[in-house]
Amino acid sequence: MEASAPLQPGSDRAVKNVLFIMADQLRRDFLSCYGARHISTPHIDALATRGVRFDNCYAQGAVCGVSRMSYYTGRYMSTHGVNWNFVPLPLHNPTLGDHLRPLGLRVAVVGKTHVAADTRGLERVGSDAATSCGRLAGEGGFEPYWRDDGIWSGPAVPADNEYAGYLRTQGFGAANPWHDWANSARGPSGEILSGWEMRWAHLPAAVPEPHSESAYTTRRAMEFIDECGEQPWCLHLSYIKPHWPYVVPAPYHSLYSADDVPQANRAQHERQSPHPVLQGFQSQAASRSFSDDAKRRHVVPAYLGLIKQLDDQLGQLWEFMTRRGLWESTLVVFCSDHGDYLGDHWLGEKELFHDAIVAVPMIVVHPGSAARRAAVEEQLVETIDLVPTFIEAVGGVPPWHQLEGRSLLPLLVTGGDSAGRGREYVVSEGDYAFRSFVRDVTRQPVDACRMFMLRSREWKYIHYENLRPQLFDMRSDPAELCDRGADPALSGVREQHAQMLFDWLRRRQIHPTVSHREMDGCTAHEARVGTRIGVW
Repeated sequence: MEASAPLQPGSDRAVKNVLFIMADQLRRDFLSCYGARHISTPHIDALATRGVRFDNCYAQGAVCGVSRMSYYTGRYMSTHGVNWNFVPLPLHNPTLGDHLRPLGLRVAVVGKTHVAADTRGLERVGSDAATSCGRLAGEGGFEPYWRDDGIWSGPAVPADNEYAGYLRTQGFGAANPWHDWANSARGPSGEILSGWEMRWAHLPAAVPEPHSESAYTTRRAMEFIDECGEQPWCLHLSYIKPHWPYVVPAPYHSLYSADDVPQANRAQHERQSPHPVLQGFQSQAASRSFSDDAKRRHVVPAYLGLIKQLDDQLGQLWEFMTRRGLWESTLVVFCSDHGDYLGDHWLGEKELFHDAIVAVPMIVVHPGSAARRAAVEEQLVETIDLVPTFIEAVGGVPPWHQLEGRSLLPLLVTGGDSAGRGREYVVSEGDYAFRSFVRDVTRQPVDACRMFMLRSREWKYIHYENLRPQLFDMRSDPAELCDRGADPALSGVREQHAQMLFDWLRRRQIHPTVSHREMDGCTAHEARVGTRIGVW
């Protein structure tokens, strides 16, 4: 990694540290700075007044694993190869830690990553997760200062991670205190009411708020920052909430009621002869539950409470940064990996490409004196743009043969060269091969379940192998209620966007081990060393 001149405090590139905050499954339109009227998020709003709020930022995947691996590598799913949750990140992918650590930063995670170690790849090169380099590779390049991906397999699975151990030291004993205390409520006789069952979403979590995941995550982040001292750092502060289970501690469980739940964005015709993939996802349990308005109005107040708790935790973090004088030297990012349908389009969970899922919040605060403040950026950007932004911000030169994002720095400073920095279109990808209830409807083999969304300034086009596409007019139908994928009058638009998708596929960075400069100089190198091929 090449480094540019050292950064000077007070300059417009005075970035010493990077605070990379991500919330899990957080909808953009559930933040008041993005227009929400049913909830107030003053601390996230305050961050937006310090920097730039991106109003057209798109995630590169609609599930945690795909989206996060794109965030961490600066590469699309087609390039990094992680097509769903729990799919190992192949060793050949450089990550944020690989790019920033050589520049002198300590790169760590507090919270969730969803990185699955490429154990077969490590074995192939004679390493394992116990070695120092193997551990970093298995953690996606992050030092696991404290990692919390939850205990997703159910209440019967013993929990032995750090958070579970912490809960036990506080008197919350159980084989799996993550489930029994942090993500469950209590019945009248003290019985455990599992957070997996959404019927209990109106009850407070059994654990007191100071010991909840969000509160513990914030404290661990502060501890990491204090431990670093004068050492430059990049901290990925990754909150596991408001991702399900929809359980929130008191007093947040009672802050919102059914009257605060916004109306679902859906229409009856979306259930009448829907696209086969949409039909498959509408059949799953979460979609059926959230399609029942009474159940939806019962659960969403807990989701709102989780967001409110997160906002309050960030308020504590902002005060900590002020006391430590960190705003003057730290690039701060707030984002989410994807949204949550919550009943929109008769769907629950995520995995498809409506804006409720892939149009994510992105707020970036640059500490420089010429940085834009309280700015709103309308250009199309992608989450993979963060990796090159971080590298340039701390004085590095991005390895463009490995990265597919574009630096956002010109959009963060007044007078920056923003021309051409916005995109003609953005892309998100998915794969429903892991979802048998969708394949039962589409009748596609597992190797034909890829999905591609291409969102231009005016249209959203979604390609499915062996099935008709979907098309939405984002000007006249921003709610995405009318699928024009079979409209004969728009065949030209579909053909145009199919060609744009093909152009995009041809430009993937498929040779990450050889730089552009090395490729450009290959012929001259052959001449210098005397390689004479085909000479008479």
